[in-house]
Amino acid sequence: MIVTDGGEGCGNGLYVVKGHPVFTYNLVGIQRFRWAAPQALAPGRHTIVFDFTYDGPGVAKGGTGVLKVDGAEVATRKIPRTIAFVMPIDETFDVGVDTRTGVNDADYHVPFRFTGTLHKVTLKHGPAQFTLDEHRMVAAAVARARD
Repeated sequence: MIVTDGGEGCGNGLYVVKGHPVFTYNLVGIQRFRWAAPQALAPGRHTIVFDFTYDGPGVAKGGTGVLKVDGAEVATRKIPRTIAFVMPIDETFDVGVDTRTGVNDADYHVPFRFTGTLHKVTLKHGPAQFTLDEHRMVAAAVARARD
């Protein structure tokens, strides 16, 4: 495991299986979307990137994910929808090991530890892609939940 947020209920993970970089997006346990490099990594230092372009504005829209290894695109896939709003609070955000539940039991079982050396992990989040009405809807839902 390089980095994961979530688990069997929903979430995502960037990891290496049998030398192949993989990104899995678990859509609330209903569907799993998987990007995998066709070639195993050669020994040595590599840069693995997963880039997702959201189809918003709007809530739970789809998008296109691109898995890159050392700057080269190795897997591209479009997904029809994403998780609305937030990840579950009963899961974990982990770097270097998955400690709670896996995002894809077909690939690995926890604890799933990265056995190489992680030199750097960078997460970049783009701007929220909601309309003003959608922001108001979310704010109203949060206010109701507090009551």
